[in-house]
Amino acid sequence: RGAGKAGGFGASSQSFSSKSKKSALKAEAKKHQKSLLKDGVVRIDNVLSDKTAAQLREFVYDLREKSMEEIQDPNSSIQSLDRFANVLLKKDRCDLTIPLVAGPSIVTEALNQVIRESAVGQTMAALLTDNAVLYELSCLMSDPGSQRQVVHPDTPVFENKEAVLYTCFIALQDVRLDMGPTTWYPGTHTQAAHDAFKNDATKDDLLKTRPAVLGTLKKGSCAIFDSRCLHCGTANKSMDSRSLFYFSFKNPDIGYPGNPASIRKEIGGANVLLKDLEGDLESWSEGKGQPLMEGLEKLLR
Repeated sequence: RGAGKAGGFGASSQSFSSKSKKSALKAEAKKHQKSLLKDGVVRIDNVLSDKTAAQLREFVYDLREKSMEEIQDPNSSIQSLDRFANVLLKKDRCDLTIPLVAGPSIVTEALNQVIRESAVGQTMAALLTDNAVLYELSCLMSDPGSQRQVVHPDTPVFENKEAVLYTCFIALQDVRLDMGPTTWYPGTHTQAAHDAFKNDATKDDLLKTRPAVLGTLKKGSCAIFDSRCLHCGTANKSMDSRSLFYFSFKNPDIGYPGNPASIRKEIGGANVLLKDLEGDLESWSEGKGQPLMEGLEKLLR
């Protein structure tokens, strides 16, 4: 199946007046929360404007080029893991970690639109509370020729069976079928599904019989998914690069989630909470200071 309105993978973001926007976003978030608890993946449309998505796409490709130059500079101490996280099947595919800076920034604008102005932030809070920890901030890039990944979960199922991470993939361009969209297997974020997946006698039957959804997302739309949900990036057979800006929030009651974070060291080490990030973005949107991001910049000096 594609990313249509079936299977809980087609929820759309609404437009509301400023007076009732927060309560409306909370109501919308409750619907997404219900879908995520049941299926492990949901789509939300129009979380980024076309203009912001285009500007962010230009920014990340410029950042990738700059990051490669820093790594290859013999006089630089920058290492590959300072700019890129590990990703399955690295050839023609990369995971570029994103910086947070104070002041005018397309990254800040994008985060403000997604977390505060769409239902994404409220959905994360409904699932994990506003004490959820920012665990990842990065951009997946799949260039022409990148191959299909093996199906995998990002994290295991813990004994208490609580969710570990929720990740939000945001398309910075329309994702066509030939561009290697992510495939998810709804309902596989459970212990039973993981047991079947790890058993050679039942793995193939699980993947053959489970309905799958494809992340053929429109520019500025997103998919939020439970990190335990089975998924994979597919092969990019097009002539165009595919980029997905993303972030993950971690359950505050869980320590190491079982998967290294794709995030800049100074951000990951700062233990940024959802409520603090929202507060910083609200302050920024009102033309005030950004104590959180200003503090992160000081760590780099």
